[in-house]
Amino acid sequence: MHTAVVSRLFLLLACLCAVGPAAAADGAAVAWWIWPLALFAVTFVLGVVAVLGGVGGGVLFVPIVGGFFPFHIDFVRGAGLLLALSGALAAAPALLRGGFTSLRLALPLALVGSVTSIVGALVGLALPVAVLETALGLTILGIAALMLRGAKGERPQGVAPDALSTVLGMQGSYYDPAAGGDVAWHVRRTPQAMAAFAGTGMIAGLFGLGAGWANVPVLNLLMGAPLKLAVGTSGLVLSIVDTSAAWVYIHRGAVVPMLVAPSIIGVMLGARIGARLLRVASVSWLRRVVLALLLVAGLRALLKGLGIWG
Repeated sequence: MHTAVVSRLFLLLACLCAVGPAAAADGAAVAWWIWPLALFAVTFVLGVVAVLGGVGGGVLFVPIVGGFFPFHIDFVRGAGLLLALSGALAAAPALLRGGFTSLRLALPLALVGSVTSIVGALVGLALPVAVLETALGLTILGIAALMLRGAKGERPQGVAPDALSTVLGMQGSYYDPAAGGDVAWHVRRTPQAMAAFAGTGMIAGLFGLGAGWANVPVLNLLMGAPLKLAVGTSGLVLSIVDTSAAWVYIHRGAVVPMLVAPSIIGVMLGARIGARLLRVASVSWLRRVVLALLLVAGLRALLKGLGIWG
């Protein structure tokens, strides 16, 4: 049942994107109110699938809206950060109640990422858009390849806690309805993970999007956290890191209410549905959703940055 729901959401998103270029090509003939409605429909679907993949709606919002809607890319990047932030905040209460989010795991990593995201936002607003989009596409495709070659199970084997994770109390347990019992967890390679989150925070500010596409692989593959915990904790990290970078875009005036308002409403409603589906979704489908999102976003950004798909 839930597999069919996810499949239909992807089909709806593909249809909405397919009609985008034709409408954008004849933008003068389109009434202004069509664009907010289209934004609401697209972001609603993105809100659902983003929570399931733990990637944040911004990672798909920026290339899709930037390519198919008549808005300048700087405004799209500013809205993308606010959209990813709103989606993470909308899903956070349900994920916290369900035990799929750990404050002990998220806060130290988010602190590092939020500092570098401010630097990334300042640099991103100064560099050429084509350079940023090409680098974004290559980075996302690299993360997708890493996940594709990674372990197929939800819980990586042979996870031994390191000294830093023990000091910070990065361990605990949560109840997984799909597994029918409690899942105990602890993490490893905490110093390397902090360095990775410093990099993802920088990238989030550079490209104006949430860094969930990298947070989930770092939490799951590098640190050894169970996949569902990684997905849930990624949303909390996003809410802290994106808040820091968003203030830079707001201060520079890269925010348009007509673009931001319908997008935030759509992604928040979709994120609530996605959080409910996450409790019962199978691990294999979660991994497929993550990979599909990364591949679509990566190819779109790379081709646009190279001028092949403008």
